[in-house]
Amino acid sequence: MATSAEPAFAELHCISNYSFLRGASHPEELVQQAHHLGYKAIAITDECTYAGLVKAHMAAKKCGIQLIIGAEFLLSTGHPGLPVTKVVLLATNRDTYGQLSALITKLRRRSEKGEYHASLDDFRWGLQGCLALWIPPLLEGHNDIDDQMALARQLQEVFHDLWLALELFRDGHDLDKMAHALTISMRLGLPIVAANDVHTHLPQRQPLQDLVTAIRLRTPVASLGHQAFSNAERTLRPVSELQTLYPAEMLAESMVIARRCRFSMDELRYEYPQDLVPPHLSPTEYLRQLTLAGARERWPEGVPADTLATVEKELALIAELQYEHFFLTVQDIVQFARSQGILCQGRGSAANSAVCYCLHVTEVDPARMHLLFERFVSKERNEPPDIDVDFEHERREEVIQYIYKRYGRDRAALAATLITYRPRSAIRDVGKALGLSLDTVDLLAKSMAWWDKQEEIPQRLRSAGLDPDSAVAEQFLYFVNQILGFPRHLSQHVGGFVISKGTLAQLVPVENAAMEDRTIIQWDKDDLEALGLLKVDVLALGMLTAIRKALASINAYRNSSLVVQDIPAEDPETYHMLQQGDSIGVFQVESRAQMSMLPRLKPQHFYDLVIEVAIVRPGPIQGDMVHPYLRRRQGIEPVQYPSEGVRKVLERTLGVPIFQEQVIELAMVAAGFSAGEADQLRRAMAAWKRRGGLEG
Repeated sequence: MATSAEPAFAELHCISNYSFLRGASHPEELVQQAHHLGYKAIAITDECTYAGLVKAHMAAKKCGIQLIIGAEFLLSTGHPGLPVTKVVLLATNRDTYGQLSALITKLRRRSEKGEYHASLDDFRWGLQGCLALWIPPLLEGHNDIDDQMALARQLQEVFHDLWLALELFRDGHDLDKMAHALTISMRLGLPIVAANDVHTHLPQRQPLQDLVTAIRLRTPVASLGHQAFSNAERTLRPVSELQTLYPAEMLAESMVIARRCRFSMDELRYEYPQDLVPPHLSPTEYLRQLTLAGARERWPEGVPADTLATVEKELALIAELQYEHFFLTVQDIVQFARSQGILCQGRGSAANSAVCYCLHVTEVDPARMHLLFERFVSKERNEPPDIDVDFEHERREEVIQYIYKRYGRDRAALAATLITYRPRSAIRDVGKALGLSLDTVDLLAKSMAWWDKQEEIPQRLRSAGLDPDSAVAEQFLYFVNQILGFPRHLSQHVGGFVISKGTLAQLVPVENAAMEDRTIIQWDKDDLEALGLLKVDVLALGMLTAIRKALASINAYRNSSLVVQDIPAEDPETYHMLQQGDSIGVFQVESRAQMSMLPRLKPQHFYDLVIEVAIVRPGPIQGDMVHPYLRRRQGIEPVQYPSEGVRKVLERTLGVPIFQEQVIELAMVAAGFSAGEADQLRRAMAAWKRRGGLEG
C-alpha cells in the first residue's frame, strides 16, 4: 500500500488480456492491484477496443478506485522514417466516451474481423475533448529528431490536449528516452507525463506474457528474440519505485490528467427504441392497448377475471420500471414473423408472463398454468427482463434482416460471445508456443477426459512422449493452467440483438463479425446484464421448421387450415407413445437420458412432460431429486409438507423442489423473503457453482 510520503499517481496506459494475446492480466486483476498499490486511478487502454471495460468498471466500483476509460491506437504517420506511432486517447466525459467509441467503430467496421487500420487523418475530426498521450518510438539509426519533431507538430494540430508519455523500463534505454523526451518537450512546449505501458498486474506474469506473445506471433517462445519484452518491468510497480525512475513533476502530471477524466460508466443510460409508439399515445397506453386487444383475441368469450387481474398487475409493474419499449420491441419482431407465416415461440422465464401471452410472444396460457411473474420481472433486480424467442431455423434470417431494416445498421447489432481458452485450445496453443511437436500436441488435445483427473496426467504425458518430471512437462502444465479462461477473441452471440434509440456506436463500439453482413458490439451478455442494457434473443429452432412443414403437409392432404393453436393440449395416444420411450425426433425428450426416464415417469399430461424435461438435468440429478420424485409418483414413498404454504408451492411436484420458480416461492412462504429478494436468492444459487458468493 502507498504511504503518506508517496505522491499521488494514476497509471494512464494499461493493456489487459482483452487486447487479445497482448496483455497477460485480466482487467479486474489490474484494477485490484492498482488499488492495492495505492494508485489514485488506473486507465484501461486496450488496443482499439472497449471489450474489457465493463469488467474493469465493476471491479473499480467494488474496490473504490477511479477507472479512466481509454484506448490505444497504432497510427500510420506517412513519414518514411517513422511509419507508425502509438497514441493513447482518454475520455473525459460522456461525450468524449461516445466519440472514442464511434472512432473505434469506424476503424473496426472498415477492416476485416479482429483488425483495424488507422492514420492521423482518422483523428482530425470528432474527438473534441479527448486527451491524447503520444508514446514516441526510441530513436534509431534511420530515425532522426527532425522526423519526430515534424510528427509531434502534426499531433499537436490534431489533438488539442496532447502529452508526451515517458515510459521507462530499466532496459538500458531509459537515459536516452529521458533526454529525447525533454528535447521534444522543450522545443514544442509539450508536457511530459509518466506512464508504464502496463501489460501485467504482477511481474510474475511475465513468462505468461512471453507465451501469449508467442501464440499471437505464431512462433515458439524460444524464437521470440527482440519481439519479447526484455524484462518484467511492464507491470504495475509501487509508487515508491516509480519515484526512483521519474521526476516528481512527471508523476504529478498523471493526476492532472486523471482529474480531468471524470467520466464513469455508471453515467451510461440505455435508451430503448421509441419508433414503435404512435404519436398520440404514451408507451404505457400503447402497450396496454396491444395487450388488451391480444387478450380479447385469446379469450373471445371473455377474459377470465383472475387472468385479467394478473395482466393488470404485470402492466403496472412494467410501467413502474419503464420497460414498455422493451415489450413493444419484442412484440413488433414477433408480429412481423407471424405476418410472414414464420413460426416463433418465446421461451424461458418469459413464459411466466400473461402479458407475453396476450402479445403472442409465448403460448403458455396463464389460465392453465401457475405463473410467477417475479421470475421474469423483479423490481429489486432492476434490470431488463430476458425474452428468448425461437424462430424457424430456415427462416430466422428473414427476421434478422427485418431488424436491420427496421432500425438501421447504426442502431442494431448482435451481442458478442467471448471465446476463452478451454483445456483443448489451451493445450494446442501452449504446446505449439513451447515448441512441442504437432504430433505430441495433437495426442494431448484429442481426449480431454484426463485433464481433471490429476492421477492420469503423468501417464497421458508419457503416452504423448513427454517425461512427466521434465522441465518441459512442468512448464506445459503450468502455462495451460495459467491461460485457461483467458480471452481469445470475440464471436457473435447466437441471436442476442442490441437495439438502441440512437446510434449504437455512441454507447459501445461495433465491429464486423466473421459472418458476412453481421456486426457485433464489443460486449457480451454478462457485460450487458451488468450495465442493464436491452438484449432481444432472436434464436433459431429446427423443430419449429419441422412443425410448420408438418402442418403444411397435413393441410395440403386434408385441404384444411390447421394452425399450431388448433393442436389439442392433451392427446392420450401421444402420451402412450411417450410412455414407451418412443420419442426419437421429439424436441426436448429425444436424448438417451430422456428416453430412459419416460417409461419410468410415464407422463399422462402436459405438466408431467414439463417435469420430465426439468428433472433430467445435472442440478436435480446431483441434488438427489429424481428418485424421491419417482418413488412418490409411484406411491412407494409418502409425501409430507412442513406447512400448508409449502404444500401449495410443492404439491404439483410431490414435495420435491424442481423448478427455479419454486425456489422463489419457497423463500417467500418459508423464509419471509419479498419476491425480489427471493429471486436474488435464486440467481445467487445459479451462480454459486461458477463463482461462489451464496454466503453473502
